[in-house]
Amino acid sequence: MFENLIYEVVDGICRITLNRPQVYNALSPALISEITAAVTTAGNDNRVRVVVLTGAGDKAFCSGADLKEGFSPISAEKGQLNLGESLRNGYNPMIKAMRDLAKPIVGRVNGVAAGAGCSLALACDIVICADEAYFSQLFVNIGLMPDAGSTFFLPRLIGSQRAFELCSTGKRVYGPEAAQLGLVSRSVPADKLDSAVDEIVAYYATAPTQAIGAMKKVLNQSLYSDLDHQLEQEAENQDKLGHSTDFPEGVEAFLLKRKANFLGV
Repeated sequence: MFENLIYEVVDGICRITLNRPQVYNALSPALISEITAAVTTAGNDNRVRVVVLTGAGDKAFCSGADLKEGFSPISAEKGQLNLGESLRNGYNPMIKAMRDLAKPIVGRVNGVAAGAGCSLALACDIVICADEAYFSQLFVNIGLMPDAGSTFFLPRLIGSQRAFELCSTGKRVYGPEAAQLGLVSRSVPADKLDSAVDEIVAYYATAPTQAIGAMKKVLNQSLYSDLDHQLEQEAENQDKLGHSTDFPEGVEAFLLKRKANFLGV
């Protein structure tokens, strides 16, 4: 089904693994298209309760755009290169698919997350990284500005001044510092990464998926909304969740003091 990534669904968990380790899982046009398709497929699959996004190998989550594919300095000099269209047609739909997915995405950052690869990580709902992994907005090193959503996510995660510093210097931020800044949820030793990811994924695989999806949608809107809009969004979505099967199950489990058996519907 996919040539540049591995797509697996087991026990409600969808694992999407970028599979170009020979180039540190760099984003080629084909891989970008496949990530978008994989996320959309997961969204349409009722078996899927949570998505894990990671990179193959132990060196890289994603090293950013593959400059050897679809980029030519000669075409740039001749004014034939249109980076804006590349973003509109490739990167932007990928990031929007991730944010529109009504299911949680856990980013398992096992190595470098640079450039658009950093943006890809920031678009996840929760990021757990290895201490040795690092994040870098290295666009500045080739005379560009951050894209693929980084200018949206970074200031909201770590504040405008720190966001400007990371964007304008391209400095590397390793796992422990990333966690301290609020760039990621957790940073753990490399040999603990899988167990940390498995722990949070196991929770989401049995959580009330519709409720989680509604939270994600409304929290997304809160980033650029006002109080009145958010109050109405809460009311509308709470009404829909009140008609789900998970709601009465949750109430009954609470009253009987037992563990809820959420089905995600």
